[in-house]
Amino acid sequence: MAIKRACHHEFGGIPCKDAGIGDGFDHGDPDAIMSLKSPHRARIAAWAAGIALLAVNGDASASETAITCTNPASGASWQIRIDYDRGTVDSNPAQVSDAKISWRDAKDGGNYTLDRKSGDLTVIVASSTGGYFIYDRCKLGNSG
Repeated sequence: MAIKRACHHEFGGIPCKDAGIGDGFDHGDPDAIMSLKSPHRARIAAWAAGIALLAVNGDASASETAITCTNPASGASWQIRIDYDRGTVDSNPAQVSDAKISWRDAKDGGNYTLDRKSGDLTVIVASSTGGYFIYDRCKLGNSG
C-alpha cells in the first residue's frame, strides 16, 4: 500500500504548505517511508527526553523511606512513606525537623505528629463533638 504524502491532504481547509505545516516525508519519492525533517527530530528528541526524565523522577527517590506503624490497641499495621527531599508524608506536605515530622492527611482529616526519636505517632482528629487522639508506634530505622 502506497503512503500518500501528507501535503496532498488539507489541514482545516488550508493546504499543508500554506498552513506552515511540514509534511515530514522524503520529497524524493512520494511512496517512501516517512523521514522526519530536522525541526521535527528536535521536537521528538525533546519530547522523548522529557518522558525519560518523568520516568526517572517517578521512581521512589533515595530520600524516601517506608516506615511501618502499628496501633497497639488493635494490632493493625500500615506503612507511611516519608520523602525527606520533597518534605512529604504519603504525598501530603509535612514539616520535618530533627525532633518530629508533622502533617495533615486530607483524606481522613487527621493531624499527625511522628516523634523521630521514640517512634510515637500521635493522631489528632477534630470533630464537632471535640475530636479524639490516637496513639500509635512506628518502627524507625536510620531515616532522613
